[in-house]
Amino acid sequence: MGRQKHGYISGLAAVAAALLVTGTGCSGQSGGGRTGPDAKASATATPTRGGTKPAPTGAPGGADSGTGTGTLPGVPAAAEARTRLAALKVAPQGSMTGYSRDKFPHWAEQGENCNTRETVLERDGTGVRRDSQCRAVSGTWVSVYDGRTVTKASGLDIDHMVPLANAWRSGANTWTQEKRKAFANDLTHPQLLAVSAVTNRSKGDQGPDEWQPPSRAYWCVYARAWTSVKATYGLTVTSAEKKALGVMLDTCGS
Repeated sequence: MGRQKHGYISGLAAVAAALLVTGTGCSGQSGGGRTGPDAKASATATPTRGGTKPAPTGAPGGADSGTGTGTLPGVPAAAEARTRLAALKVAPQGSMTGYSRDKFPHWAEQGENCNTRETVLERDGTGVRRDSQCRAVSGTWVSVYDGRTVTKASGLDIDHMVPLANAWRSGANTWTQEKRKAFANDLTHPQLLAVSAVTNRSKGDQGPDEWQPPSRAYWCVYARAWTSVKATYGLTVTSAEKKALGVMLDTCGS
């Protein structure tokens, strides 16, 4: 996945006062020990198992009409997300000392020759055809981060909503390897989704105070999902991260 780190904050003109970042970005973080991007494995396109997945009902996770969550599982309602956000422990980001993506084993086998990555590709796409090795050969995906329509799996990455390196800095460094594996392959909570490779790599391992989806219409779902994952796994948030999540949740309306 090779995600780049960008310290800029996109799409914040309307809420700039609430989202000013003060020295918590990737390059300026004190004691972070971050020497490279939190690279992500790219979902490569190869031929697939016979069969076509029918198109899901409802919007494909784009604008927040109704629940607005599309195929993303376990996203709480905005009111619940606000309650969970208020309860999250606030702490500075920890060190990257000892971090390795190998400490978050992925992609795990999910049966029938499928791994987690291919499972998400099928779940998030429409008309997805897979070969005997479960690799997506055709289909259509709408990247909820930027609204792009993608027709080749090679143009997609599987994003960890809360990036692995971010999780490491906010508590996952103390977990067992088995728990980190579960986190990296979580198909039950809103932790994994297929998005355009370009947006995934611009996100890198940044938190919501450093990066937001270019599509402002997805901010509500993004904040709800991020908050849910952090709460589910008992991860901490920084004060800037918590403030940014609150602003993004405000886009949900009542």
